[in-house]
Amino acid sequence: MLPTSTHILLVDDDIELCQLLGKFFRLRGCEFTAVHSAVDLCRTVVRVSPTIIVLDLMLPKVDGLTALNQLRAQDKATPVIMLTARAEDVDRIIGLELGADDYLGKPFIANELLARINAVLRHHRQQPRVAAQSGQLRRFGRFELVPETRTLLRDGQPVKIPLREFMLLEILASRPMESLSREEIVRLLDGPDTAANERSLYVEILRLRRIVEDDPARPRFIQTLRGTGYVFVPERPDDEASV
Repeated sequence: MLPTSTHILLVDDDIELCQLLGKFFRLRGCEFTAVHSAVDLCRTVVRVSPTIIVLDLMLPKVDGLTALNQLRAQDKATPVIMLTARAEDVDRIIGLELGADDYLGKPFIANELLARINAVLRHHRQQPRVAAQSGQLRRFGRFELVPETRTLLRDGQPVKIPLREFMLLEILASRPMESLSREEIVRLLDGPDTAANERSLYVEILRLRRIVEDDPARPRFIQTLRGTGYVFVPERPDDEASV
């Protein structure tokens, strides 16, 4: 559950959706503000001081990507989850590169948005603690994982990585050589009350492998334990990797 101090700002021109989500989150003790345009989003953020912003991509006058770009020029800290009815990956990639923390496609159920908000806020809250516990970074192969800045470096250069995949990598890298079931990984990502979604996790593992593996089809670091889950192998001999 979200802390009662959570203030959600929803930017969406779908009035019915705003009303439904407003009722859903207020019943859970959250403060909720809805606006139907991204015009002057920065001023709205200053006025209401939201804990998190849920921003629709398709908006009149000023679209969500433009609004996000303007927001990040002034506010790099407030988490943003983007909503879209589009299926194209390019919009998702652009949104994440501009500074969105997560992405959720329409249609969705309110509990799915709640789970995403929980995961994003939990990650932001845990960053300082995780950094202290981890000795500031973790190294594997050509990569360095820097939790407190949500940064992945390859040969010292930042690598673009969505928040969801970063959280997954952080979980795996924090428990090297340990067998993790799919159910356990999902619980660590989304909380103890979340039902495991193996198909969704499979897609997220595939996306992460495309970022950190030289050959995603023959992974070196993120190896599959057939019928069980996954194991993170920071360094290993150059024998045949399992898939």
